[in-house]
Amino acid sequence: MKHYIILCLLLTTSLAFCQRGKTGDKTFKHRFPPEVFSEVSNSSLLLINEVDHDIIVSIRDQNKKFLRHVYVRNNDQYVFNKLPITRLYVQFKSKEFFYEDRDRTNINYGEKHTFNFFFDASKMGNYYKITEEEFFKP
Repeated sequence: MKHYIILCLLLTTSLAFCQRGKTGDKTFKHRFPPEVFSEVSNSSLLLINEVDHDIIVSIRDQNKKFLRHVYVRNNDQYVFNKLPITRLYVQFKSKEFFYEDRDRTNINYGEKHTFNFFFDASKMGNYYKITEEEFFKP
């Protein structure tokens, strides 16, 4: 009986910590093409997640081609460095839904931009829903 209690305790604690990723994880690396970097541009995009849940963010260039993606925990932030000079489309998975930002972020040489996630995207008109296929297309 004592062995079963120790086994249950060990399994419970390991299951509690194995489900949630860390900020910076590439959770869908197998579903996206290789990430794109620009050694020359010196541009960056700071993502700040102030929502009450974790999100997965994907950024795309002006032709909607995949650049990079990242997992961001709630109340945390992540910086995309070495971005190419382009117009960025920001897409993200929030809970079970997928969204895209209506505004485009222009990335020029040496610029540092910030993108805040501070509310539930379904309650605001700055985002619109997209399909899972649109989120994961190369």
